[in-house]
Amino acid sequence: MSKPATTLRLILGDQLNASHSWFKRIDETYVYLIAELPQETSYVRHHVQKLVAFFAAMANFAMALDNAGHKVDYLTLDKSCDYADLSELIRAKLTEHSATSFEYIQPDEYRLSKQLGDLELGDGISKNCVDGEHFYLRHDEIGDYFEANKAKQMEAFYRKMRKRFNVLMLDGKPEGDRWNFDQENRNKLNAEDLSKIPSPMTFTTPTSEIVARLDRHQVDYFGEIDKQLLWPTSRQEALQLLEHFCQHCLPAFGKFQDAMTGESRHAWSLYHSRLSFALNAKLITPMRVVDRAIEEYRERSDDINLAQIEGFVRQIIGWREFMRGMYWANMPDYSTLNVLDHSNPLPGYFWTGETKMRCMQHSITQSLDYAYAHHIQRLMVTGTFSLLAGIDPDAVDAWYLGIYIDAIEWVEMPNTRGMSQYADGGLIASKPYIASGSYINKMSDYCGKCHYQVKARTGEKSCPFNSLYWQFLIRHRDKLGKNSRLGLAYRNLDKMDDATVDALTQQAEVYLRDIESL
Repeated sequence: MSKPATTLRLILGDQLNASHSWFKRIDETYVYLIAELPQETSYVRHHVQKLVAFFAAMANFAMALDNAGHKVDYLTLDKSCDYADLSELIRAKLTEHSATSFEYIQPDEYRLSKQLGDLELGDGISKNCVDGEHFYLRHDEIGDYFEANKAKQMEAFYRKMRKRFNVLMLDGKPEGDRWNFDQENRNKLNAEDLSKIPSPMTFTTPTSEIVARLDRHQVDYFGEIDKQLLWPTSRQEALQLLEHFCQHCLPAFGKFQDAMTGESRHAWSLYHSRLSFALNAKLITPMRVVDRAIEEYRERSDDINLAQIEGFVRQIIGWREFMRGMYWANMPDYSTLNVLDHSNPLPGYFWTGETKMRCMQHSITQSLDYAYAHHIQRLMVTGTFSLLAGIDPDAVDAWYLGIYIDAIEWVEMPNTRGMSQYADGGLIASKPYIASGSYINKMSDYCGKCHYQVKARTGEKSCPFNSLYWQFLIRHRDKLGKNSRLGLAYRNLDKMDDATVDALTQQAEVYLRDIESL
């Protein structure tokens, strides 16, 4: 009797989805290939915690598949380094396993999708791509909601998603008769609030073996890492973190989701779920997260009001799905957009945190320490500063993609190049997300102990955000002057006398010239 034909199935490092239909039954004719890839360590310079987290999660997933009875071919860098790239590895493994077909899950990054789509396997070997079965929208449904080079409002998309998937809906209407509670998601933490911030749940994945392997293969990384990784690297740990969020953080999540502080040992975690790495590696599904959070809200409606759960749901079923859709609708051209023609280099303190701007110092140092910062730190501190300072969006992209543990291009690039840097000219954000120091002062306690004076617009110790904010508006008036959402800002600018405008411009130019010393 002839031996059944073998199929090689590839699982990438961000496709660790135990719920995928591939794994519904045990069949020894399927060989699952999971590999640490040199190409994935070098396409951008990564934070060491990001590399360790993905490699640890991949090892845990390979072990889980093997324990369940699946046939797994798992390679660390020690073995995968023998192959030039993923394509050569796949062809070699097809030969090794005498496979007659190759299957892969639709990658979430354009570069990998193109690499596998262009992969030539030779005569007699079939190739098939299947959906990832992770997101609310299937990959082939993205075109039904998004169109290339066409601006789209997240709010409209979010409402469609709520309706289609019946999330927080009642008789066809949004619960509470409101779609969005964003205005109630902007509270600042006071002294009493700081004392109530829950301790974050962390984990104890050993790191030394993976770090030694990275060093052995001369992987160029940055950042620090302890002997144990704090992030979840298995489905079980992701579920534990979800439970911790629902029980301890969800009751105040919405209220403080935009808040920032430098005055708490839990400043890095606050009330955020920190599930983004687990979600983006596919250790846990967004449906499981949303359903469990809503279940907790239903059971504890006295403790968790609608604004808290809606704010959380919006991040996942709205923003996360929206970013993915805009990414795929506009790639590959999206990766080169730079409508404001920004070209300044990234200041050196983005790699050290050594700056006198306390908001930047805290946000960058936290990012270096934990490979994590929450969305307002990313958007309104490091992101806003980069935009005001005219940093090249390519450099900003590479920094965000490398430093954050949850950063995968499909979600990082539209958030950075679009939402944060307005390099796409408004496809994602209807206006540039710019702000002076007053916004940071409103949402944080950073300014009180800063070297600079948040209310001063000019002078040696004036907050750099202030003069850079006005200079940005002046510099880009030809492109932004007719933007209705910036109308008030430009009207305020026009009320200033010439001497004030000149002083602001000169102060901004001094700061840009001496940007490395800020």
